[in-house]
Amino acid sequence: MDVVAVDLGGTHVRFAIASVESGTVRSLGDAVILRTGDYASLKQAWQAYAARAGHALPRAAALAVACPITGDVLKLTNSPWVLRPTALADELGIDLLTLVNDFGAVGHAVAQLPGTYLRHITGPDRALPQEGVIGILGPGTGLGVAHVLRTRDTYYVMETEGGHIDFAPVDAIDDAILTTLRARFLRVSAERMCSGPGLRNIYDHLAMLDGSAIRPMDDRELWAAALDGSDGSAAMALQRFCMSLGSVAGDIVLAQGAHALVIGGGVGARIADVLAGSGFASRFTAKGRMETMLASTPVKLITHPEPGLFGAAAAFARERA
Repeated sequence: MDVVAVDLGGTHVRFAIASVESGTVRSLGDAVILRTGDYASLKQAWQAYAARAGHALPRAAALAVACPITGDVLKLTNSPWVLRPTALADELGIDLLTLVNDFGAVGHAVAQLPGTYLRHITGPDRALPQEGVIGILGPGTGLGVAHVLRTRDTYYVMETEGGHIDFAPVDAIDDAILTTLRARFLRVSAERMCSGPGLRNIYDHLAMLDGSAIRPMDDRELWAAALDGSDGSAAMALQRFCMSLGSVAGDIVLAQGAHALVIGGGVGARIADVLAGSGFASRFTAKGRMETMLASTPVKLITHPEPGLFGAAAAFARERA
């Protein structure tokens, strides 16, 4: 059957038509990407997508949402949109609806995607385990965390809000950044460092430390300057970002008892070429007595262009298998 897959994040909402059968995703159509800031609600964005499609949409939807899926009202962590699960089907004009956390959806994608969509980053270059826990970490507008438990016959996806754990500094520069951010936010989570907006937090502090002028750039321009090296402080901030991501990634593996880690998220895809040559790997394994364990843990990065959409459809398919 066909289903409208939706990936609703803090900055963008993505739509695509997926075909699902026997608990798996058979195909995923081209994605349509809309900015959440251009629409007052999901319903308005849905209507805009339907108008672009030019035909009646399937009366089934799989919706991945960037917030915990609990309670009568869902408030996105990084967007003003509010969803009411009991009213959603009527609002969208559908009969079947699956709701899943955005990184729960990525968990379903990790469980169902072939290995060709996983790029090796560090650790042993081997396939993901067929049994055991696979950790998932995804820097984007926020920092998504989930994990997959694979058994001999099936798999289970556990959605978490692990991106909101406290940020743990490792060196003197981390200490200084933490002090600066604590003055601004009081409590500093891992997400404050390891997310799209996190680069700005690091950049401003490093530029202040070395006396460099802070160029007036928005976050998009800052990320472009960091990736192409046109701004030295931005490039340094990106290296520190990768180091911090490595530290958090190692902590997640220890906390989850994971046998492998997969990196997703929009930012993860953008820094794929930077990660391997950065301090990510050394920070990932720098866990004292647990260093040998972390060194034997493979880290992969999802290369599928739309893992959230694929995973939302996979969650729908599995729920109705």
